[in-house]
Amino acid sequence: MARLILVCGPTGAGKTTYSISICQEIDAVKFSIDPWMQTLFAKDMTSLEYSWMLERVERCYQQIWEVSKQILSLDGNVVLDLGFTTKAQREVFINKAKKLNINAEVHFLNAQVEMRKQRVEKRNIEKDPNVYSFEVTDMMFDFMEPRFEVPDDSELEHGRKIVV
Repeated sequence: MARLILVCGPTGAGKTTYSISICQEIDAVKFSIDPWMQTLFAKDMTSLEYSWMLERVERCYQQIWEVSKQILSLDGNVVLDLGFTTKAQREVFINKAKKLNINAEVHFLNAQVEMRKQRVEKRNIEKDPNVYSFEVTDMMFDFMEPRFEVPDDSELEHGRKIVV
């Protein structure tokens, strides 16, 4: 049976590293939002305007879902490393999965703020191509920090919480 895993967590929690690991474990196709945004839109970005980014993130989400739906219909597994900052964003994909008779699994990664900041700093320095798409500045980290909505118990019904 096909599995759809939505990986969420605040900045620096290790979502991409976890996504790579779970894909190897369950033979899944991974989609990460960062390389899509970097490849398609980074050269067009003139400032860090949240509404401009959200519009483009939504376009990527739509295309990623079209491909994911095909994989899932063939009984393949998909891991979505799309940030999923808000409950509303997660619910969109949970509802899309329900239409395919799939219970989406929300995997919530959490870690203390200081650990996450250290992870981001290390990633910015090392620039490992498997997990690095662009530099996350302190301003970006601080901007996103209050925007992450922790999944509630109902969202985690088919998923899990991972404390890093």
